[in-house]
Amino acid sequence: MATDGPSDSVCDGRAAAHSGGPTARRIVLGAQLRRLREAAEISRADAGYSIRASGSKISRLELGRVSFKERDVSDLLTMYGVTDAGERERFLDMVQRSNEPGWWHRYTDLMPEWFQDYVGLEESVSRIQTYELQFVPGLMQTQDYARAVASHGRPEFADEDVERRVTLRMQRQKLLSRPDAPRLWAVIDESVLHRPIGGNRVMRAQIDHLLEITKLPHVTLQVVPYRLSGYAAEGAFSMLRFAEPELPDLVYIEHLSGALYLEKLEEVELYGRVLDRLAVDAETPDNTRQVLSKMRAEL
Repeated sequence: MATDGPSDSVCDGRAAAHSGGPTARRIVLGAQLRRLREAAEISRADAGYSIRASGSKISRLELGRVSFKERDVSDLLTMYGVTDAGERERFLDMVQRSNEPGWWHRYTDLMPEWFQDYVGLEESVSRIQTYELQFVPGLMQTQDYARAVASHGRPEFADEDVERRVTLRMQRQKLLSRPDAPRLWAVIDESVLHRPIGGNRVMRAQIDHLLEITKLPHVTLQVVPYRLSGYAAEGAFSMLRFAEPELPDLVYIEHLSGALYLEKLEEVELYGRVLDRLAVDAETPDNTRQVLSKMRAEL
């Protein structure tokens, strides 16, 4: 995004950093520091040397992948020629806010680091587009359905960790009831509705919940019928879009041992085309509600 100078850039970043969660603030702060470094024509290696670190550390800072220290940011600002006291104060305020623990901090013992980043970004997103082949998307699950998933199909043996995972999932769903709630567009494979997660009682309640939540103007659900299943995409993924220009669109793909965050333009555009294909292949939102009602009657 073109700006008229560092001060305008800082103000824009400050507004974005105040509006989002700590993960988003960290990314915005990193983007602002990268912009200042490039404007000063300083290499990552030289910037790293100034804070007793490596060029790769600067790269991680600029991508928002690691937390910031006030001393490091202060030294970088000096190196980049930022001398205005007010401007420096705004940056250091961003550092403090980016290091504030999110509400999910008390669940970090249950979440791998790569998923903590996702939950943090979810707090600042303007649109979530997701495709699922196995389960109802987490933001649309009932407690009992989430418990069945978290307990690997044995909810009767759910322990304290399972219950905390369910609580975490329910807490995440609160973002859909915020005044500034993001737009959620979910596409699920028809097989999701035929998979008896938790048994018929749980699935009936889950379908009732889907019928209720899709009445919200910012929530859309489509079902891909069996005959078109698997053609547009071979695995589940989510795309996160942000209102702040400093935050790039991201594609999130989870696997057994971690997750991928894709942000290169060509990768995001590829998955954008997949989402377009899914929207065409899937039943319309109105027809999807009819499919749900029919499934509900058969359970």
